[in-house]
Amino acid sequence: MKKAIILHGYGATPGDHWFPWLQQQLQAAGIATTVPALPDAEQPDFERWQQALAAAIGTADTATLLIAHSLGTLSLLHYLSATRPAQVGGIILVAGFGARLPELPTIGGFNIDAYIDRARLDDAALRAMTPHIHHLISDNDYVVAPANSDALATRLGGTVHRVANAGHFLAADGITTLPAAWQAVQQTLGA
Repeated sequence: MKKAIILHGYGATPGDHWFPWLQQQLQAAGIATTVPALPDAEQPDFERWQQALAAAIGTADTATLLIAHSLGTLSLLHYLSATRPAQVGGIILVAGFGARLPELPTIGGFNIDAYIDRARLDDAALRAMTPHIHHLISDNDYVVAPANSDALATRLGGTVHRVANAGHFLAADGITTLPAAWQAVQQTLGA
């Protein structure tokens, strides 16, 4: 892997949660890593986020490792489905989902359902891009219920990493390091 991109989710910044820790781990392993700031994270605009992903990712290839959290996972999967790179090095989805979250149609005035409805995921194309898809799922995620992440894992295949008591993988949940994500990176690199 030559480069990694970590994509945050709703309401987050590049300096939040476990992003800086994982960026440090990756850079120490010689992987150039960026954590782009996606615009208006409290009121994400689907098109603006796609444009930001295009600027951050460009054309992904086998040297590109893509890591995303929460709303960043759906955004990334749509971007990859739309741009259709032939191959990527790996995809790591933390609290991922690919369909509406029945328990969370809105948050803070942001219409999550409307954002999700814009996303188009091509499961077959995504599966064909890499044999290295990892899903990190917390057993007590109160934002993206584990069943939603499990459903995405079933659709895309890959390796599921169950993380006990990690909530939604936020600093507020005590998650400022994420060894399971680093383990997924190592499995991807070692394959």
